[in-house]
Amino acid sequence: MKAPTRRALAKQQTRAKVLAAARRLFSEQGYEGATIRDIAAAAGMSTGAVFANFADKSDLFREIMMTDMVALARAMHEAASHGDRVDDAILRAFTAGYAFYQTQLPLARAAFSVGWSMQDGPALRGAPPAQALRDLIADQLARAVERGELSSDAQGALRADMLFDAYLSNYPQAIFENWTLDDLRTRARGQIGILLAGLRRD
Repeated sequence: MKAPTRRALAKQQTRAKVLAAARRLFSEQGYEGATIRDIAAAAGMSTGAVFANFADKSDLFREIMMTDMVALARAMHEAASHGDRVDDAILRAFTAGYAFYQTQLPLARAAFSVGWSMQDGPALRGAPPAQALRDLIADQLARAVERGELSSDAQGALRADMLFDAYLSNYPQAIFENWTLDDLRTRARGQIGILLAGLRRD
């Protein structure tokens, strides 16, 4: 494999500095409050250098969100792997997701307000990391059917979408109303129970 050139390494370092500065300013000032000029200054470079690496502010924000969603998917997969039954596995995954964003609430507020509700919302929800979360839920449902825990007419794809929507529906409470992890877990447990009601074989 060919080693990256000095120019390529410099470009990577520039992108990393810009992303780090943008993450901090989005967290401190929100999406609207953080300008490209501010981000460039925080990164110690010109606005031209920022635009040489990112098309605009939404491009910067989108990359930060994609990076976080990849890490989020990993955390939720790891949590689900420790569940004994399908409802426990899905609940563990949901809880891990809420815990992930509770460590960075200001950025989560910006993500929810901008990324999930404006023009980037559909793009983010359809992005591979978001699809990985749906696939995680669908996989847990399929495994439960295979081991006889759920009936074979579980309609995995539809229920995975409904469970994913239930997972997302709790973020306003997590982000804006400061619900505790226990509160969110209790609500999610009820949602999962309702959506899986009537499917159990035992």
